[in-house]
Amino acid sequence: MKAVLVAVIALPALGALAAMAGRRSGERFAKWIAVGFAAAGLVAAAVLPLGAGDGPMWHRLNLPWAETIGLRFDLGVDGVSYPLIVLTALLTLLCCVHTLLYEPERGRGGVLSALLLVVAAGIIGVFTAANLVAFFVFFELVLLPMWAIIHWWGGPKRQHAALKFALYTLLGSLLLLAGIFVVGGTSGTGDLVALTEGAAAKLPAGTQLLAFALLTLGFAVKAPLWPLHTWLPDAHTEAPTVGSVILAGVLLKMGTYGMVRVSLGVAPDGAAQAAPVLGVLAVAAILIGGLVCLAQTELKRLIAYSSVGHMGFVVLGIATGTASGINAALYGNIAHGLITGLLFFLAGAVKDRTHSGELARLGGLRNVAPGLAGVLGFTALASLGLPGLAGFWGEAFAVYGSVTAAKPLWIVLAVLAACGAALAAVYLLRLLRLVTHGPSSPFIAGLGPAAALKRGEIAVWAPIIAGIVVFGLAPWLLLDTFASPLLEAVIGK
Repeated sequence: MKAVLVAVIALPALGALAAMAGRRSGERFAKWIAVGFAAAGLVAAAVLPLGAGDGPMWHRLNLPWAETIGLRFDLGVDGVSYPLIVLTALLTLLCCVHTLLYEPERGRGGVLSALLLVVAAGIIGVFTAANLVAFFVFFELVLLPMWAIIHWWGGPKRQHAALKFALYTLLGSLLLLAGIFVVGGTSGTGDLVALTEGAAAKLPAGTQLLAFALLTLGFAVKAPLWPLHTWLPDAHTEAPTVGSVILAGVLLKMGTYGMVRVSLGVAPDGAAQAAPVLGVLAVAAILIGGLVCLAQTELKRLIAYSSVGHMGFVVLGIATGTASGINAALYGNIAHGLITGLLFFLAGAVKDRTHSGELARLGGLRNVAPGLAGVLGFTALASLGLPGLAGFWGEAFAVYGSVTAAKPLWIVLAVLAACGAALAAVYLLRLLRLVTHGPSSPFIAGLGPAAALKRGEIAVWAPIIAGIVVFGLAPWLLLDTFASPLLEAVIGK
């Protein structure tokens, strides 16, 4: 199964090369190649649990890389990383299918599909890295292709949004690299398994606090955590539909996954000291994200700011350091990836039909496109945390994890976070009132039959809808998967 572990990274990388070479036979042929490799990558990701070992990781590949300076190519997978790997592979396949069915506005769909595969290879590399150096290399690999996706296929302000994304990401990377140097230089190892299992405990308390601060600030840019979030609304608003889906669905999860796998794993004492500050920032993100959403007049921008609030719940769960809080954070990662990924697919569909994302121009959508309005209503209800859908469990148990910390500050944070959940209901119901209800606006009334759901859209969205329902009704399917000796070690600290 070590070959499969390599394949989940190698298949999208090879697919990107094959798609670029296939452009000689036409863009459509290149897009078909990308779909084929993305599908193969999803199959490889799905079978990773087969033959799982009894050690701290299901499978691990540890090969020499640069032995003279102690570097090794070190990959592994366990219950914490596996759901994110599958989510990445699934959304990448759906985005490649979307690009196959609907040529991007600026053409060159084969190049776009190839870049999506490169991004997927980098993100999956982050989720499989078992060494700090490998983690950083894959973390950086994502930057340039995502910048290119925004810069070449984005909206009117795409160049500004791409530059802002790059600058913020570089800032986070510098902080992350500094944290890695502190940990590696002090502990003498970059092995994440060894650090999580006990090597990190040998680090002095002051060093742990410094390492945790540097690492977590670096991850907070990606998460994104207030006040380091300001790149996100611009990037989401200007990115093409598939770019927004990958950004929201899995790229943000690199930050919160890093907080669990790296920050908590290598600096447990530092995490305990900094937890109140991280918890306060998480609740600030929940409340400020919700309030800003109430003031938004553009669909994609509203969804982007909602991600700030929803990811705040994920960070709150991590900050509690409790079993329920961390499991809620891991669950919330997957739920947010599915729900917000679908919201951006829907926003793209609305914009393709109306050539506008302004809420004031979209009123009465259900009168002309009841199918589209119905899926939008379903996804908004999932996003606001309706019980029985995937959005409920992560946020509810993040609040519960804060309560179980049993300290006055955490109880106050739990109450404020619950108020933030109520804000989410307000802005999402406002969204539905403005977009789907009421009399049809002139921009909607003239759409006619062209506004109906397309078979291609149904095919792309159906797996996400199924995931939202299944994980909402059977949350144990994910929670049981998260069980991991490394996660138990993190929580035990």
